[in-house]
Parts: sequence; structure tokens; C-alpha cells
Amino acid sequence: MTVANNAVNKVAIVGSGVAGLAAAIQLAKAGVDVDLYESTSELYALGSGISLQGNALRVFDALGAWDDIRAAGFAFEGLTLRAPGPDAPVVAALPDVKTGGPDYPAAMGMPRADLARILAQHAVSAGAAMHFGSKVTGLEEAEDSVELIVNGESVGHYDLVIGADGLNSRVREMIGIETKPEPTGMGIWRTFVSRPADVERSELYYGGPVYIAGYTPTGEDSMYAFLVEKAQDRVGVSDEEATRIMLEESRAYGGPWNAIRADLEKGAHANYTWFTQHLVAAPWNRGRVVIIGDAAHSCPPTIAQGAAQGLEDAFVLTELLTTRDQIDQGLWDEFHRRRIPRAQAVVEASVQLGQWQIDGDRDADAGGLIFGIAQKMAQPA
Repeated sequence: MTVANNAVNKVAIVGSGVAGLAAAIQLAKAGVDVDLYESTSELYALGSGISLQGNALRVFDALGAWDDIRAAGFAFEGLTLRAPGPDAPVVAALPDVKTGGPDYPAAMGMPRADLARILAQHAVSAGAAMHFGSKVTGLEEAEDSVELIVNGESVGHYDLVIGADGLNSRVREMIGIETKPEPTGMGIWRTFVSRPADVERSELYYGGPVYIAGYTPTGEDSMYAFLVEKAQDRVGVSDEEATRIMLEESRAYGGPWNAIRADLEKGAHANYTWFTQHLVAAPWNRGRVVIIGDAAHSCPPTIAQGAAQGLEDAFVLTELLTTRDQIDQGLWDEFHRRRIPRAQAVVEASVQLGQWQIDGDRDADAGGLIFGIAQKMAQPA
């Protein structure tokens, strides 16, 4: 029997990233039976730290997780721009638009692993069941349900399957959507290091031997630092070589980068990924299977909106599922109306900012573009 006022009674979520966990929390809180299937053996958070804008924090509050996240992260206001060189001179100190509204910080940094852990705890507390080591291998859709195949065996029928399984989504592939992430021409080195006392918000350095050098505080004693370079084949690079590359590519940058290099020399781990971009055109669903988050869209982290967009996908979808009494075309039309133009604006702006760097366009109005997107994000999804 369907829970009162819900369009679904039993939902499967594929993937334990922020979008999948947010959907699990909201649906379980509404009394929906939720099974979350994750192919890895435990919560997996690629990378080091994450930057979260105010509109992401607003969703965390709606999930009931904001107090825990605020305690685990490092909130800050504004953005500092510096120039290359031994003194790392400050070029500009920019105010942030409070995209979550006046009740939340403009931005926050935190370790990715802590964010995943907190959201998973809230999902389980709300009643969601987490299944690790569970690879979805098939979907069989009927008129009013979907049979899910996990590790080659049926795990039952669901009213809805939500594919929140990331960039290389199996669910996206299974439902016949051919859109895939494409490289933008940039790659990023990331490392997790100690925070110098004078780093109190995100700082970016434009110019020098890489496109962008920067760092974001993630806690009282931690921050993540990154170098954005021309995309290269870094497959097979050893841990020692990765650290050496970050050390060498960062030598043109002074200031807090001196402390970052000291941590790298002590063995701080470095990882590398390419920037990608894609946006699945409407519809994101095929019948009772829908994709959200990185499965539906990806962009370079040039305006730090990737996680926020996945969270908004989950929040809007679950709001519709728990305030309507059936899954019908009207629900899907409303979901796509509220999500696709917003995600498209973020993807296009993020890619444009990166392309201006690749092209060396010194006349580009990066600040104007960032401010315009921030104003758009300040309006709730």
C-alpha cells in the first residue's frame, strides 16, 4: 500500500554519493522503504576535500543534517584572488553571494569522507537500508514497477529506481541514454594538507605554469589544495611521482603554498582527475527509472556547484515524490522544468570559465559570469 501523500512506497537508489544519500534521507523520512545499493565495499569518497556553496547548505538543513555538517566543516565568506610569485600578492578580495540565503554561510569546505559519513548516518537513522558490494547488473521494467538485478540476482520490485551512480553511470547506460561525460581539456591535482592559520577562505591563483592554483579550508587543522593543468595522461603515475609533480608545478606560487609543499614533502598523497562536462537532455527518466547528480550532468568545479546541483536534483525529486499521489507525466514535467535549466546554466558557465583559461582570454568577464550564476542559485530550486 502506498504511504499517504507519497507517489511511491518502495524505492531503490543506486550509488552512495551526495545525491543518492540525500534522496535516501528524504524518502526514508517520509516513510518510504528505501534500499540503497553501492557497488564498492564501503563508503567511497574520491579526492580530498569538497567546496560547498550556500545553496548546498540550504539543502543540508532541509535534510536535517546541517548541524552535523556545520560542526565537521569550515564555513567562510568571500574569495581571495592572488598572483603567482614568491610573495603571492593579493589581487582582489571578492565578496560571495549568499546563495543559500542570509541564514547560511556563503560557502563551506569539508573533507569528502566526513560528508559521506554524516549523510550515510542520517540515511540509516531515517530508516534507509544500505547494501555495499552490490553492483546493479540489470533492470526489468513493468508497467508500474521495476525489477532490480544486483550481482546477477533479482532483489525484488520497486516503484522507482533512482540512478545516482556518478559520472560513469551504469543505470544511465542500462536505460539507453547515450550522453556521456566528455573531457574539457583540463586536469586537476588534489592533495589534503594541514591548514596554515592565515588561510581562512578559498584562494585562487590565476596564471603561472598551471591554469589555476588554489586551496580551500576544510577544518581547523585541514584544507585541500589543487593545481589545474592541461589534461594529460597520468594513468599509472606512482604515489611518489604524483607528489613530485605537485611539488614541481606549485613552485611558482608562494604564500601558503610554502606550507602545502612542506606537507607534500612529508608524504601528503596527491590524486589526479580530468575535468568533464555533460548534460543529459530531457527526459532524465525512462519510465520508472531516473538519473540524478553526476549521472545526469557534470561540469568542471570552476564555480564549485557540482555537489550543490546533485543535492538539488535529489531534493526536488523527493519533494515531488512525497507531495504527489502518483508517478505520472505531470510529475516528470515538473521535475525537468525545475532542474534542467538550472543544471544547464551551471554546466555552461563552468565550462566557459575553464575555456577562457585554456584560450588565455584576458578580456573575459569571469567575475561577472560567476556573480550572475550565484544570483541565479540564490533562488531556491
